[in-house]
Amino acid sequence: MHAPASSRHVNSARLEFQVNEEVWPLEKPFRISRGSRTEARVVVVTVRDGDHVGCGEAVPSKRYRQDVASVTAQLEHVFPAIRGGVNRQQLQALLPPGAARNALDCALWDLEAKQSMKRVWDLARVPVLEFVETAFTISLNPPEMMASDAQQRAHSPILKLKLGGDANDVARVEAVRQGAPSTRLLIDANEAWTPKHYRAVVPELVRLGVDLIEQPFPAENDAILEQLEHPIPVCADESCHTTADLPRLRNLYQAVNVKLDKTGGLTEALRLTDAARQQGFKILFGCMVCTSLGIAPARVLVRQTDYVDLDGPLLLSMDRENGLTYDNGKLGLPSAELWG
Repeated sequence: MHAPASSRHVNSARLEFQVNEEVWPLEKPFRISRGSRTEARVVVVTVRDGDHVGCGEAVPSKRYRQDVASVTAQLEHVFPAIRGGVNRQQLQALLPPGAARNALDCALWDLEAKQSMKRVWDLARVPVLEFVETAFTISLNPPEMMASDAQQRAHSPILKLKLGGDANDVARVEAVRQGAPSTRLLIDANEAWTPKHYRAVVPELVRLGVDLIEQPFPAENDAILEQLEHPIPVCADESCHTTADLPRLRNLYQAVNVKLDKTGGLTEALRLTDAARQQGFKILFGCMVCTSLGIAPARVLVRQTDYVDLDGPLLLSMDRENGLTYDNGKLGLPSAELWG
């Protein structure tokens, strides 16, 4: 468990806020079981105190009934309260978990780091590693296309494969495994499986050396997991947003996916990470498709023993200036110029 975060708060007496939408084209179409996309639409919150600037990025999700307009409206509704003296801890009650709170929470962390001339991990009192291994995500496609994509990322120590719940799922994993015999494999069904499909494919995934199965069933159907064998750890993604979700997941999942766009920022993500570890869950640190500004706060959370899937910027045709460093599957810490 990390020590309590710094009690110092941002001086909100003269804060100015700005919300912008940014569109970042992807290098190639990105497809999961729910659909495909060719660009990342992100919301960036900028907070200024006259001398310093803090920024936070979030990705509205259709899965959670969010879009740029709804996120912007949520943010503009609470800006007066922040000017009135509301701090990060109080923000947790003002906004629900989700993209809006994530962007604002991370912007306030960034501003506090710049005001104090300290790095965020020092403010949060958490240990950090200079480099960690991250997965690279292979988009859902026919087996031969996924094998080709995997071969282009043969240097990656971990690959995460998007699966679709159809008859080709095992063939997809087999094709990738043939081209990457020693790479760790994680798979993500994005709620697309049925119990029958699970029973059919899991023995094959064991044979193929898969390390983790992410969100096989729709979140509302979690209970079926209590009736199934788990020879491979199963990870909750759409089923896990905040610390409050953990008690009902305890007998169903062995791991949880911590994403800042679900927790509503770094503040709750720190709580969720601590609570999940205390309750015996493995942790996968994940992300939406976003720029390095969206990944930087999540990078603070990562420790040696976790699964890491913070590859969002690698899916873009270009990243923002001062972006994170990725080198043969190893992800560095964010620079002060980028965030925190």
